[in-house]
Amino acid sequence: MVVEIGADFAPSPEGNALIKLDIINEVVNKTGITKTKAEMAVETVFESMKKALEQGDRIELRGFGVFNVKPRKTGIGRNPRTGAEVSIPPGKAVRFKPGKELQTLQ
Repeated sequence: MVVEIGADFAPSPEGNALIKLDIINEVVNKTGITKTKAEMAVETVFESMKKALEQGDRIELRGFGVFNVKPRKTGIGRNPRTGAEVSIPPGKAVRFKPGKELQTLQ
């Protein structure tokens, strides 16, 4: 099932931020399922994505974009308050590359 967020979609009163509750409410409005089931579905999707990224897998959502994990190099940064050099340990960072449809937003 494809759920599209249409022009009638109103984001939360917190400004222009789209929060998880907004997504859950949109699923309820579009599908008619209960809020509890919609919350469980959205939570399951996010947990599956987190688990895949933890394992180093790539997540490709056609028409939306690609999430992947890239290694982050070790480096030297500066503490903005003191100006002292700080060693930055190597790690991993999640990267997102938008798909063609998302890049053409106006």
